[in-house]
Amino acid sequence: MSIDIPDKIFFKIGEVAEITELEPHVLRYWESEFGLIKPDKSEAGQRVYRRKDIETICEIKKLLYEERFSIEGAKKRLFKKYKISDNSERVLDTIKELKRDLLEISSMLNKGK
Repeated sequence: MSIDIPDKIFFKIGEVAEITELEPHVLRYWESEFGLIKPDKSEAGQRVYRRKDIETICEIKKLLYEERFSIEGAKKRLFKKYKISDNSERVLDTIKELKRDLLEISSMLNKGK
């Protein structure tokens, strides 16, 4: 499955849905199931996906829809491929949360100048 991803840095959920031919609710569900999909949030609170997120979504779609893996089977396959353990996934989640918090603090400090 080869998908043409536009040459952009950031994508909104509607754009990702169109590119991947998936409904937005499916994307949101996969975010909750697969730790590899972690879009950032814009200042307005919208999901902001990167090219890597879209590539991962395409990989998950292939595992689920073409290769007929279950959600758990697809998770195991991806974790094995990327050598991610449950602990390292939690660490990545924590790092992303810290990054968001630091960016928010930085934004607040810059507004005060």
